[in-house]
Amino acid sequence: MRLLRGALLLLGLPTVLFGLWWIASADSTSFYFPPLQKILAEFAETWTAERWRADVLPSLARLGAGYAASCVLGITLGLLIGRTRWLLHLTEPVLEFARAVPPPVLVPVIMLVAGIGDTMKTAVIVSGCIWPILLNTIAGVRSADAVQLDTAAAFGLGRTRTLTSVVLPAASPRIVTGMRQSLAIGLILMVISEMFAAQSGLGFAIVQFQRSYAIPAMWSGILLLGCLGVALAALFNLFDRAVLHWYHRMRERSA
Repeated sequence: MRLLRGALLLLGLPTVLFGLWWIASADSTSFYFPPLQKILAEFAETWTAERWRADVLPSLARLGAGYAASCVLGITLGLLIGRTRWLLHLTEPVLEFARAVPPPVLVPVIMLVAGIGDTMKTAVIVSGCIWPILLNTIAGVRSADAVQLDTAAAFGLGRTRTLTSVVLPAASPRIVTGMRQSLAIGLILMVISEMFAAQSGLGFAIVQFQRSYAIPAMWSGILLLGCLGVALAALFNLFDRAVLHWYHRMRERSA
């Protein structure tokens, strides 16, 4: 019964929205807003195994590379800055300035430096994904309990042991929150980066459909992007539950 209720809560609203879309667009004669039935038929014809190899898998590879690099850089720098007071004060103005610059604005600059290949597209993803992870890591490290840190120092645990036993557990909920935010940003930047001088990828395919006036195929690409976003969010929830099981259990007990 509990599983059935969870499935209804998870799938109920999307099913209703798709049903409303189907009904509202059933009699549409608009060239730019075709019926959902036509979009789904085009989806099956367009996104074949060959198209997945040519466009979808390269996009996911770029997203994975950019997201992984952002996690490594963001967490490493966040731990270093968060644990070093003078470094935090030194870098804070620069961090606030850099994160305020929209990543799409940097695309022409990154193209000049990195060219138009996969390196550029990965760099564009990193330029936006790194900030939520970095800033949440710094905030998480700074929020570590002072009493626990003093206790660790009194017992002579050392910097490495204190970092792994006290600081990282305290900061991990915020770090995972930053990683969740970055995943959504990375998906957006993946598409944006592939709209500039690309020869493959989901963003490239959607732009090509738009330029050739293949409107149902264009909508099918947008629909595929939404489905990928849902799938990535579901996978991240599994990761969240596995890494922060102790945190979620503690919150459930306190509730």
